[in-house]
Amino acid sequence: MEELLDDDGYPTEEALKRIAEWPHTDLLGMVDFVRELWRYPNFWAEEGEDRLNISTGGWSGNESLIDAMQNNRMFWIMCWHQSTRGGHYTFDLSRARRMGG
Repeated sequence: MEELLDDDGYPTEEALKRIAEWPHTDLLGMVDFVRELWRYPNFWAEEGEDRLNISTGGWSGNESLIDAMQNNRMFWIMCWHQSTRGGHYTFDLSRARRMGG
């Protein structure tokens, strides 16, 4: 994972590209990958099996991860549920789970 973070702990362009290009057949794997890169885990909370709530905490590295997730069109179309001011995002992972990942 270290090669996917720069010296200051920010996700590298390579990491962001991998997220944006992650195959739609393994979107839950992408979520796990992003979780490993996410800083300040107290802003990453799962509710139930299919609901994911995360907040960027205002950290630009987390915001870059959200941008990369949004650039993964299939993930965003299938899983994005809600965004609120302040960098909070809710995702419904049930469709990704039904697709097998």
